Amino acid sequence: MAAPLPDTPRTAETPAPSRESSEDLAPSPWLAPLSPRAGPRLGPDRIKKKELGMLETPSIPNPFPELCCSPLSSVLSASLLPKATSRKKQVIKVYSEDDTSRALEVPSDITARDVCHLLILKNHYIDDHSWTLFEHLPHIGLERILEDHELVLDVQSNWGMEEENRLYFRKNYAKYEFFKHPVNYFPEHMVSLSNETSGVIGHTQLLQMFLGSSTYPEIHGYLHAKEPGKKSWKKLYFLLRRSGLYFSTKGTSKEPRHLQFFSEFSSSDMYMSLAGKKMSGTPTNYGFCFKPNKAGGIRDLKQLCADDEQSRTCWMTAIRLLKYGMQLYQNYMQPYQGRGGCSSLTMSPVRSISENSLVAMDFSGHRSRVIENPTEALSVAVEEGLAWRKKGCLRLNTHGSPTTSQSATSGVAIHRTQLWFHHKISRHEAQRLILQQGLVDGVFLVRDSQSNPKTFVLSMSHGLKIKHFQILPLEDDGKLFYTLDDGHTRFTDLIQLVEFYQLNKGVLPCKLKHYCARIAL
Repeated sequence: MAAPLPDTPRTAETPAPSRESSEDLAPSPWLAPLSPRAGPRLGPDRIKKKELGMLETPSIPNPFPELCCSPLSSVLSASLLPKATSRKKQVIKVYSEDDTSRALEVPSDITARDVCHLLILKNHYIDDHSWTLFEHLPHIGLERILEDHELVLDVQSNWGMEEENRLYFRKNYAKYEFFKHPVNYFPEHMVSLSNETSGVIGHTQLLQMFLGSSTYPEIHGYLHAKEPGKKSWKKLYFLLRRSGLYFSTKGTSKEPRHLQFFSEFSSSDMYMSLAGKKMSGTPTNYGFCFKPNKAGGIRDLKQLCADDEQSRTCWMTAIRLLKYGMQLYQNYMQPYQGRGGCSSLTMSPVRSISENSLVAMDFSGHRSRVIENPTEALSVAVEEGLAWRKKGCLRLNTHGSPTTSQSATSGVAIHRTQLWFHHKISRHEAQRLILQQGLVDGVFLVRDSQSNPKTFVLSMSHGLKIKHFQILPLEDDGKLFYTLDDGHTRFTDLIQLVEFYQLNKGVLPCKLKHYCARIAL
């Protein structure tokens, strides 16, 4: 008699192991409802799931089958998850005037203003809204301001592979100066209004017409233009209108049949020429040009040259307003929106941080006070000037202890620690630095004199011109002084001199306002 078999499940009811494991582990796109014919009896699949400790699924159709998966599979697949909006980042290199550089990892949509703000934070600079990003093209000697709203990586994408172009970070006080003092930028002999405008309008109304009116002011005047394919330059009468830049083929005629189109600005950028005479043989040093957005050489440039700085500044400012319009005013007002906003185009001049920080104070009593009365403030300034003249040589050295300027070498050379002092630079280099940081009234620096080693020179900007004043040493009773006015006002050192002329105009055309400094990144 055969021995009884052990109590094991029948092979007929046991599914194939390979098929069961593959079907049970693979995710299914939906859960099928249970068949009503199955009754209360547990089938092989139900037994298997119960052995695995799974919960029984109710026999209700699933309304969201695409979100379902097998019980043994992981959570939602990666293809069903919402895609994260990642911003691509790239590395850019930014240079300063002393050729030091800093690499920054920035997103693809970063603007020039954002890059400046990032560098201000990283280097702990004071944000006085004058920091600017420049595009420098050394192979053709051109440079331009990057407007605050421009995308930096879009600008770099137009550079050629073999071009050694750079981005420079430095101050430019003249970037929005025409909003504050438009009278310096639009001389009357270069601006004419349409026939629809009646009467005389001020410079504030003129700016409003540039930004938002259909009656666009016309800028006109003579410019030197480089003839295409030739080395020669030709002086022509140009007109700037809303439709573009034109020149007259017959004298100063403005008739349409005599006007020939020269350039439009939507697909090109405007640059200032840094080495026009050397590279292109410009008649003067006041050159500018239009370059296509895409990479191009010197043959693709449309080059112009003005007779003086005022003319060049007027043309370039008007073209910026024509190209960017209201966007420029929004860029100018953005740092001040927290102080009242810019809901309407009022054109009221916004005072800089340095201007707001200079107030007349009275320290004669037990408590200091701000002098509100302008007449009283003026009299205090006169008294302060007299006090500077009579003040002795006693001054604090770099460590804070009192010393005389003649008794300590550090007292004589204490000005070398100041940012406004530039040791042994030429007249041409001083003019270049001031031009780079903007021809705004009061931009200045102090340098050594090349003609006389014992004297110094104060170089400053006024009326869109750069002027130089010699600082002479003067010895009296064995004491050394410095003076700008032949000894009428004397100072024990250059720091004292600069501080005085920052508060008092004196013999200068205006007060010293912004100093030129070479910063390092």
